[in-house]
Amino acid sequence: MATPTDPTETLSVSAMEGIMAELNESLRRIPETQERLMSLSGVAWSEDRMVKATVGPRGQLTGLEIDPRVFRRPDAQMLSTTILAAVNTAVARVMAEAQEIMMGEMPPELAELRTQFAAEQPDPVSQILMTDADIVQKRSGADGDLR
Repeated sequence: MATPTDPTETLSVSAMEGIMAELNESLRRIPETQERLMSLSGVAWSEDRMVKATVGPRGQLTGLEIDPRVFRRPDAQMLSTTILAAVNTAVARVMAEAQEIMMGEMPPELAELRTQFAAEQPDPVSQILMTDADIVQKRSGADGDLR
């Protein structure tokens, strides 16, 4: 490779080499990052502390605890709403943690580019991390019917 004589070209080449080195380091850490992501779980309690939901790394429900006192006043709709709220909170927590891990693995320059997306443009990292629940919620109208 020829050595550039223009200082701006040298800066560009050295900056590009730095970015490539950071990307290579990120690629080297992919197996470790995947392991960290797959070990995530999110836990959330309902506001009344009667329901505890646990979700796995992809937002799948892995545990559900319901306090027996809930059945003293049976209300199926309220119980359903309470469970869904706890699950959604747990999913949001695990997705936020996954996004934090992914952002930590990106070279700083790439993270800077990501923040420059306009608000109306879709964020590709967030789209990758969308769960089935996010997709269903996005497709649902205010009345909860799928479109």
